Amino acid sequence: MIPENPYLLLTPGPLSTSRTVRAAMNRDWCTWDSDYNSLVQKIRARLVELSQGGSAYTSVLMQGSGTFSVEAVLWTCLKPDSTLLVISNGAYGKRMARIASQMGANLRVLTFPEGSQPDPKVVEKTLQEHPEISHLGMVHCETTTGMLNRYAPIADLASKWEKIFILDAMSSFGGIPLDVRSPKIDFLISSANKCIQGVPGFGFVLADRTRLQGCEGNSKSHSLDLVDQWKTMEENQGKWRFTSPTHTVRAFLQALQELEEEGGVAARYQRYRLNHEILIRGMENAGIRAFLSAEDQSPIITAFHEPENPGFSFEKLYHLLKSEGFVIYPGKVSQAPTFRIGHIGHVFPADIHRLVAAVEKIKFW
Repeated sequence: MIPENPYLLLTPGPLSTSRTVRAAMNRDWCTWDSDYNSLVQKIRARLVELSQGGSAYTSVLMQGSGTFSVEAVLWTCLKPDSTLLVISNGAYGKRMARIASQMGANLRVLTFPEGSQPDPKVVEKTLQEHPEISHLGMVHCETTTGMLNRYAPIADLASKWEKIFILDAMSSFGGIPLDVRSPKIDFLISSANKCIQGVPGFGFVLADRTRLQGCEGNSKSHSLDLVDQWKTMEENQGKWRFTSPTHTVRAFLQALQELEEEGGVAARYQRYRLNHEILIRGMENAGIRAFLSAEDQSPIITAFHEPENPGFSFEKLYHLLKSEGFVIYPGKVSQAPTFRIGHIGHVFPADIHRLVAAVEKIKFW
């Protein structure tokens, strides 16, 4: 008998999942069989529906963590004469830039402070000064801090200047309402184990069909060629080029069903927001301040300043909360000591109330 989870994962992913999502993995599938491939096709169609892309968009699933899909998009999109502008205000913007740099791509990086929104005026000035820029890439929810970047003005600039816009929506898709058509997102990237509340094993890309078709032959990576993966799935009704994470795929289909039963993305967004609001109030009452201003905070994860107390250590807090049934995340902000608490996944307001009560029991700050 497999024991129930001993704690909730209050992290940006992997997340706590429902018992029924986990139970969906309790059988095996043949990757060539039409029964399995029909599941893949259902997932692909449902993802396009969630993106509101309609017939102009398609979806591609890619083995590995979400970062594999980010790299697949860059290998597939960028030609030798392309230039990518990465707009960064945290670790995951830096990661996108590092991938492009290691590919040998032409790259420019606009770096903003971790606690600040990207400035569209600075972005537009850069586009004016560097007409060779062909692609813009940025992160929607920067989980370094919990910042919800306002991507719409940047996407509007990409359309105005006729650039291809790439959005890393790893930690937001399925948990925050958006429409890939307005403002236009050419390539959106996310992962199975984030707001849709599946388990790790694959990422996915929502892509404008015309843009994706125009990328054929670009990729210098065989495994990460998004066009080849897409064409195989299209022509073979859901077949992957290489061995797919079958159990993860089946769990993801169950997670999509549970998203719909909850009321869709709008309803899940409201639950995540309520989780966040309860957490913020409770931590403030305990004397712990959020790193970001309220208008910049996402409903995904929140960074908190470490208490200015010589008795505080993150390790001690981590283990005390783990003993109470909660796992939190260390900080990643470079300019201040912080720790992070996620409020997504199969986590509900009652769970956050219990977390706050556990924090209030800890008296070393």
